[in-house]
Amino acid sequence: MIRRDFLWGGAAVALLAGTAAALRIGRPQDAHATETFEVTKTEGEWRAILSDAAFNVLRREGTEYPGTSPLLNEHRKGIFACAGCDLPLYSSETKFDSGTGWPSFWQEIPNAIGMTVDRSLGMTRTEVHCRRCGGHLGHVFDDGPPPTGLRHCINGVALTFKPATA
Repeated sequence: MIRRDFLWGGAAVALLAGTAAALRIGRPQDAHATETFEVTKTEGEWRAILSDAAFNVLRREGTEYPGTSPLLNEHRKGIFACAGCDLPLYSSETKFDSGTGWPSFWQEIPNAIGMTVDRSLGMTRTEVHCRRCGGHLGHVFDDGPPPTGLRHCINGVALTFKPATA
């Protein structure tokens, strides 16, 4: 009895450890860990300038809850910039309502983002990050509108909005 319990316990620990390792393999941060970015800061410096929610998304590849970003309903003309380094990323002219609960765009501003393969959570996706600071923004999917057919599904907390001036 004791031996069987010991074996089952050992198997459970091995399964949990293997699952945790598998979920970490191919995380976006692993894919662009060797990239160098123009803006670099220590973890403490990032924490000092970002909200907890923005830090979780930009620096830890988290995801905000759908429908929670005020930028989801931002319809003025302007530019959406990186909340970490203020690099302009998306124009309001490419924003559309995807019905997903996250701000969505069909095209980025040229030379604004980087992309990596994200194999986390048992699937393969295209991860999007800020070209200048490496902050995680979201993912790109191929179910968007013309003319690109792409949907950049972006965490609103990773963005700031700058209205166009008249």
